[in-house]
Amino acid sequence: MDNRTIEPIARIHTDFPEKFGIPRQSGIVEALKGVIVFEPKYRNPDSLRGLEGFSHIWLIWGFINTNRDKWSPMVKPPRLGGNTRKGVFATRSPNRPNGLGLSSVKLDKIEEHMKYGPILHVSGIDLMDQTSIYDIKPYISYSDSHPEAVDGFVEEVNNIKLQVEFSDELKSMIPKEHHQALIGVLEQDPRPSYHHDPDRIYGFYFAGYNVRFQVQGKKIRVYDINKL
Repeated sequence: MDNRTIEPIARIHTDFPEKFGIPRQSGIVEALKGVIVFEPKYRNPDSLRGLEGFSHIWLIWGFINTNRDKWSPMVKPPRLGGNTRKGVFATRSPNRPNGLGLSSVKLDKIEEHMKYGPILHVSGIDLMDQTSIYDIKPYISYSDSHPEAVDGFVEEVNNIKLQVEFSDELKSMIPKEHHQALIGVLEQDPRPSYHHDPDRIYGFYFAGYNVRFQVQGKKIRVYDINKL
């Protein structure tokens, strides 16, 4: 019986200190950036030789803060309103037997850092800050891309983007380089799918700011932004 243990090879640094607001899948918000810093024993540049020729990579990582004591064969995917049960292996729920996640992200560049050795700059992330990375593999288009793929019950989910109302005054409160990413996150409606209270003010932490918003119909309005 194979009872191997695995250890993180790296950790990713992102603008999300909490899971609220993180896109539900990788690649949805291409403007979201992350930096992968390897653990000391894996900071050998030879391990990345040839990776610079790939545009995208796979990240195998570990869910954190999932409040999971034991696994369940049935879960309630948030995208289905939190009331419909599906088999855990038919979903991407964080409540899994081994708590492993899989993301395909764009490899923007490999940098040789004076202190941390080779680090990876990636975009299109869907990971919380300080998430452990257990493995990295190149994305290979001829085998990893399946244009004819069928999306099962996910095809039934409404993925219409919300219209973001974001005043110039509020935009000026957050660095310009974060505007596109923040708007992309808001367009996806960061609320739990079973929340539909038009009067409620929601908030999440992003890039060192507390972003508060309200959703009414197909519009999402940024209500306030405060620096932490």
